[in-house]
Amino acid sequence: MIFESPPLDQSDREVLELIERQRERLKVHTQSAPKRWSGSLRRSTFARAIQGSNSIEGYNATLDDALAVVEDEQPVDERTETWLAIRGYRNALTYIGQAATDPYFEFSKQFLKSLHFMMLSHEMSKHPGQWRPGSIFVVNQKTGETVYEGPDVELINTLIEKLVEYLKTNTDDPTVVKAAMAHLNLTMIHPFKDGNGRMARALQTLVIALDGMLHPVFSSIEEWLGQNTEEYYLVLGMTGQGHWNPERSALNWVRFCIKAHYQQAATLIRRNEEYSRLFDSVVELLKENAMPDRASLTVFDAALGFRVTNSRYRVDAEVRELTASRDLKRLSDAGLIIPIGERRGRTYRASDTLKGIRQRTRLPRPLENPYELIARRQPPAAIQSEPRLPGV
Repeated sequence: MIFESPPLDQSDREVLELIERQRERLKVHTQSAPKRWSGSLRRSTFARAIQGSNSIEGYNATLDDALAVVEDEQPVDERTETWLAIRGYRNALTYIGQAATDPYFEFSKQFLKSLHFMMLSHEMSKHPGQWRPGSIFVVNQKTGETVYEGPDVELINTLIEKLVEYLKTNTDDPTVVKAAMAHLNLTMIHPFKDGNGRMARALQTLVIALDGMLHPVFSSIEEWLGQNTEEYYLVLGMTGQGHWNPERSALNWVRFCIKAHYQQAATLIRRNEEYSRLFDSVVELLKENAMPDRASLTVFDAALGFRVTNSRYRVDAEVRELTASRDLKRLSDAGLIIPIGERRGRTYRASDTLKGIRQRTRLPRPLENPYELIARRQPPAAIQSEPRLPGV
């Protein structure tokens, strides 16, 4: 027996309907009519997911570092444990992106083991790609208290088989709920010596992405979980009560995930609108300063707060190294970007001019609880006059 999907009530179904409307809107923005800056939105969202999921495990990379891994850039310094961890997670999420579009994809135990190997192949002592060899305990690093004990090692293979069977079965569960249950069960089974949280979050992303509406990058709630880690641990603790207890209700966990999906989608919709306003302002700024249009994506990234390099400029502008160096010098001389460092280690940051533009194009960031939104809605007969809900 594994954790079973809980029965949902009317409020759950109404919030799930809001999420579907958000996803349809995101599909239009990110797939149906992509803009020039859509690639920046996708890779920055990917980097935020990598950063968020790994921060939960104590790997505190900067967003710049995560973006450099997404772009497959070599680290400026040595290959640290954090760099290896985020690179391994990037590889796993990239594979998930491929799997989500494979018409012949099937869940299996070996798929889960292979995904785990991609994440942790840099740490062979943690048995990447194999079930844990013995008991496992999750300890609160602040207090030293054991907060969870996984099921006996002899049960792992059977429990994972049941999870795979659930994932392969066409149930009536909404996709968001099925993904939440996949996350919960893999976390609670805790089949690996390390990396169980990252595996569970990646599996949740895959289940959502398999419905085909959105690119996997925009299906993930890993960024949101990284920003709400304390609440994440709290609801997992309340659901499991410290041990393998699959007879307990998973309703609080499912509602937590539903809220996460709503708020993450609202963030992406707002971010999409902000990026559109910002890019238009960047293009206008380049015209005013007689700069080449090919610099727009790089200046846009700098305005977003990202570190700019010669190598990334060459890719975005589709130019050779000499042209890239000349363009970056012109942008620096015009006061649009600020050079930092020397020669091959040189990077560029946004000038005060770009920072000001970014500030002016920001939008309000309210993230309401969708269940509270539903509770405030008028009765069905008066829905015609209902105000527009945030993120929908």
